[in-house]
Amino acid sequence: MEDVVLVLNVLASWTMVGVIWFVQVVHYPLLSVVPVESAASVAVEHQRRTGWVVMAPMTIEGITTLLLLGMVPIGVAWFVPWLAGIPLAVALGATVLLSVPRHARMATQPDATVGRELVTTNWVRTIAWSLRGLIATGMLLATLIERS
Repeated sequence: MEDVVLVLNVLASWTMVGVIWFVQVVHYPLLSVVPVESAASVAVEHQRRTGWVVMAPMTIEGITTLLLLGMVPIGVAWFVPWLAGIPLAVALGATVLLSVPRHARMATQPDATVGRELVTTNWVRTIAWSLRGLIATGMLLATLIERS
């Protein structure tokens, strides 16, 4: 059972790594050049569409991360799932504390700086999710090596 949980965790993590890098390199830079008069409608549409893209992988990643805290995969030290939870907590915390308020501001009181702020503050999530993907992959490799 922990093998399935671990594989789902790795897949969900790398899905989020891909999404966050796309957001960092493509999407947020484009939001930073949206004219102020269009920013509110763009922000609302961004939130609606992005929610559909990230809902499943974020849910799977969160649930499997919690499950791995209690069912440590073979070949993985007990603390590694906890270590993997730290960058996920950072990414989620940055989402709530940094990204969501800026998206709300873009939707209700857009100004010329909010798009640039999204690009700058999103590096926290980009780095955290990237680190998380590497740790999750390390757990999978450790399990595969232990089983071989």
